[in-house]
Amino acid sequence: MHSFNQNINYQDPSAEGYYGDFGGAYIPEMLYSNVETLKTQYIQIMQDPAFQREFHALLKDYVGRPTPLFYAERLSKEIGTQIYLKREDLCHTGAHKINNTIGQILLAQRLGKKKIIAETGAGQHGVATATVCALNGMECVVYMGEKDIERQAPNVARMKMLGATVIPAKSGSKTLKDATNEAIRAWINEPNDTHYIIGSVVGPHPYPDMVARFQSVISDEIRKQLKIKTGSELPTHVVACVGGGSNAAGAFYHFLNEQTVELIAVEAAGHGVYSGMSAATTQLGKPGILHGSKSILMQTEDGQVVEPHSISAGLDYPGIGPLHAFLYESKRGTFTSATDEEALEWAFQLSEMEGIIPALETAHAFAILPKMNFKPTDVVVVCLSGRGDKDLATYMQVMDSKK
Repeated sequence: MHSFNQNINYQDPSAEGYYGDFGGAYIPEMLYSNVETLKTQYIQIMQDPAFQREFHALLKDYVGRPTPLFYAERLSKEIGTQIYLKREDLCHTGAHKINNTIGQILLAQRLGKKKIIAETGAGQHGVATATVCALNGMECVVYMGEKDIERQAPNVARMKMLGATVIPAKSGSKTLKDATNEAIRAWINEPNDTHYIIGSVVGPHPYPDMVARFQSVISDEIRKQLKIKTGSELPTHVVACVGGGSNAAGAFYHFLNEQTVELIAVEAAGHGVYSGMSAATTQLGKPGILHGSKSILMQTEDGQVVEPHSISAGLDYPGIGPLHAFLYESKRGTFTSATDEEALEWAFQLSEMEGIIPALETAHAFAILPKMNFKPTDVVVVCLSGRGDKDLATYMQVMDSKK
């Protein structure tokens, strides 16, 4: 078990948005008033009882929360411990991303914004944003890397059907990092009437804190559900995949200050951590500034961002949210990684063992289970962050190659 500093409240960043040394708001002057307005009002708006009522009513009646906590019997037997799956794949739109987009669109409306922009990698956040924009009759523009548009075609079709405009990012590796760059550029050009819904716990303060709070519904439910199932609110371990880290932040949030709960974050090792084709940020990165906050990111000696690689578009990101950087540095979290191959193998294992086809991102979280030496008495909760229909083309290629 890691050493644990009881004097740190891991949930709340400082007034300037720092978790330890990580966070802050490094933004161009054009965005200052927008981010400042958000920063001064987001807590106030989020804590307003009318906001909370509307937010929770939509989570219940529209998203389908609470999502089940499922005891995975065959998987538990295989790994030799007790494994529960938090079924975020059962949310409307097929992933946890909708928890945050519902919250942020209600916030944007209260700030008087008329237009929404977003970035997306796997397309789940793009679909979730397009969904809430359709629900609220707001204009929606989603930036997505050209490479991701190809590999996540079903989600692109869904966004367009929901009325969103999808704009390809053609620079760099044409993936999530580049889509984020384009979205920030667009925001700089139209700061006054536009709200940028960031999909992960990244970006300038208050986004990392705001997204973590909206996603914290995941761990809030886990505690209540575990109490009913096991008699205790606390598991021994919580496991989640991490790119920027929104599903992990949500799954960890209400356990951050519980020293008996080990938090396990699984990054994408791509072709192997040291292969030059990886997105294992904490293993390969060092402190730097990316997309408006200070965190750990993969960079060259002279500070140029290194292009990441992961078979999963949602983990294909060269940085990590500042909360996760702090969990890593303070040793509150255990950071590990799984390769493309391991994730693919576990996508099929889970499908055949539990009848659940996971998203490729989520499959990374399952891939580390056999390596963890859990005890039979441990209670392990895995955040099953998304369903796999968007990845069926990749899965079919694997099946065809095995024929």
